[in-house]
Amino acid sequence: MHVLKFGGTSVGGVDAFAQVVEIVRRAADGQAQAAKPGAVVVTSAMSGVTNTLIHAAKQAAKGDEAPYQQAQETLLVKHQQVASHFIQDGQERAALGRLFEERLTEFRRLCGSIAVLGELTARGLDVVSGLGERLSAPLLAAVLRGQGIAAEFVDAGELVITDGIFGGAEPLMAPTTERCQARLLPLLAKGIVPVITGFVGSSAEGIPTTLGRGGSDYSAAIIGAALDADEIQIWTDVNGVLTADPRVVPNARSLNQLTYEEVSELAYYGAKVLHPKTVTPAIEKQIPLRVLNTFEPEHPGTRIVQRAEVGSHGAVKAVTSIRDMNLITVAGRGMMGVPGIAARTFQSVARVGANVLMISQSSSEQSICFVVPEADAAGVMSELQQEFGRELERHYIDEVVSDDQIVIVAIVGSGMKGVPGLAAGIFNALAQHGINVIAIAQGSSEANISVVLAEGDATTAVRSIHDAFELYKPTEERAQLGNRVP
Repeated sequence: MHVLKFGGTSVGGVDAFAQVVEIVRRAADGQAQAAKPGAVVVTSAMSGVTNTLIHAAKQAAKGDEAPYQQAQETLLVKHQQVASHFIQDGQERAALGRLFEERLTEFRRLCGSIAVLGELTARGLDVVSGLGERLSAPLLAAVLRGQGIAAEFVDAGELVITDGIFGGAEPLMAPTTERCQARLLPLLAKGIVPVITGFVGSSAEGIPTTLGRGGSDYSAAIIGAALDADEIQIWTDVNGVLTADPRVVPNARSLNQLTYEEVSELAYYGAKVLHPKTVTPAIEKQIPLRVLNTFEPEHPGTRIVQRAEVGSHGAVKAVTSIRDMNLITVAGRGMMGVPGIAARTFQSVARVGANVLMISQSSSEQSICFVVPEADAAGVMSELQQEFGRELERHYIDEVVSDDQIVIVAIVGSGMKGVPGLAAGIFNALAQHGINVIAIAQGSSEANISVVLAEGDATTAVRSIHDAFELYKPTEERAQLGNRVP
């Protein structure tokens, strides 16, 4: 059994839907005789739809009704164009048209209520932002039927039961597993392809929730884990996970294989291929994932597994970066040997709800620095200055300062563990281009070395590290080089 998730660009229009039809056809045929037969499809909203819905709702909260009125018409036409191209049966097309109109009328009514209230709550935003998937999934199911593939639309609100945290809900796996098996296994036994809304779920009380932006990947992993699938496939518009962002490094290559740990590190530090939470359900069930290209379906893509095969990888797998960061430093000679400074520092960060992406502390205990998103920096600084006001007055702490316009560059590879000289290779590559390293951190797993640089150096840094470790070469050639350090 395979679970296939299609992203927004994979269902972006008529040509993209045509590609998806053939991919699903091959998957359904190929899995028909498997030990656990069946193919399950999870789909995102059509490309651009979720952004349109959210923008319209936010403008409605400001009293501007034009965007949601225009969006209702635009989205109706967008979905009807695909339906009219693929669906010849008049009754099927009419029923689908009625569904589109009902859901877009609901969208307009919701936005009207938001405009009257002058407020967009997190609960209201979940309802609005999930409408894109509730349009695309029944459309895709109807398109598949129109092309001779037995398929049935299933709303994930029936399947994925979550907590009540709006905007980023977490699945409750016990009831989710029970519902997925009860609803989907009978369909699969009949050779029917379930087509399920990604991104959305519902609380135990039946209130619509979402899994956070990009959460359709997460949906696929949740459903795959619930069904104990053989493989979860993430279909997107690139040939798997690349060694670097191709917009930054033109000679970046797709990777044959990554471990769960490696892809988690890459996702956390800015790689856009997978949602950071996606690997969690797969790790627990040890289900392989594969990242594939809808528009080049013959490309093998990237397989993501629990452990890499022996000899299948070099020490460094990929290099990525995350921008718009701020480095905050708490420093002072009076901090030395004083317990609780670190605890108070991060309690202050927690009070403003900021996310810490990297931490470094000097061995002398005279300074702690950490990186937060630029948008959170002002709040964190204010909270720290208040928390340490007395220590600053008495000069136990000399300063609490922030540096903006910085970037984290992360060098990732589970094979880096125990390889001497890797840090030296990274620093040499940066030094050759006159790039100053502001801070460095490495976890005990040794799967990630992160360096903080000035944002203006990010592109050169990523390219130089990529070249230094010869990541442009095929994986097999890098493996033959051994864990060579430049």
